[in-house]
Amino acid sequence: MWRKSTYSGANDNGNCVEVAFTEQVGVRDSKNPEPTLTFSAERFREFLSHVRD
Repeated sequence: MWRKSTYSGANDNGNCVEVAFTEQVGVRDSKNPEPTLTFSAERFREFLSHVRD
């Protein structure tokens, strides 16, 4: 199941990031759902850590 970012507001014009948590973590642009980036849970945590920095 894909989830939209909580930073996406009502007037975002479709500019959203969506994330799906399964065996892997998928990340995609809601306006352009292909391609999807796929991470292991460990790599996704590292990715988020770098984004936050």
